[in-house]
Amino acid sequence: MRYPLVYGGLAGVIAIAAIVATLLLDLPDHLHSEWFGYLVMLVALSMIFVGVKRYRDVECGGVIRFGRALALGLGIAVVAGLIYVAGWELYIGFAGWDFVANYLADYTAGIVETMRAEGATATAIQAKQAEMRELAELYRNPLYRMPITFAEIFPVGLLVALVSAALLRNPRLLPARRA
Repeated sequence: MRYPLVYGGLAGVIAIAAIVATLLLDLPDHLHSEWFGYLVMLVALSMIFVGVKRYRDVECGGVIRFGRALALGLGIAVVAGLIYVAGWELYIGFAGWDFVANYLADYTAGIVETMRAEGATATAIQAKQAEMRELAELYRNPLYRMPITFAEIFPVGLLVALVSAALLRNPRLLPARRA
């Protein structure tokens, strides 16, 4: 349980710290994009690979089976996701930042602008605006928001855990250094 707590904790702290930093520093819009967020998560979740490798080398004598490596990777991903959710909730709580009013309103405006540029009908635009208002209202509820936040990061962790387990089951890949 130590490995998921340590490496998952590090991954979660890195991910939420980087994303909150971009919000606090009010960096240019391209840094607020989904791609940037997922890149940050991917970099942070590289701790899964590091944690599984360390476990393989220290605890397993340099050999680990796919299933065990995957289970450890998923444990790290779950802890990282929980830390990420807690960090996001703390940020929203302490900053008094209304994500719905600030970000989702801008996001909705961007969607509507794109729809208009593509020639969408007024009815379709109004329907999309109503859908986004409903989504914004749902997002204000922490019981809705927290699983959504977890679902942002966990699939990335799942992917990294699968790749890490597949790679690290080979003991010749980055073998442990002998002292």
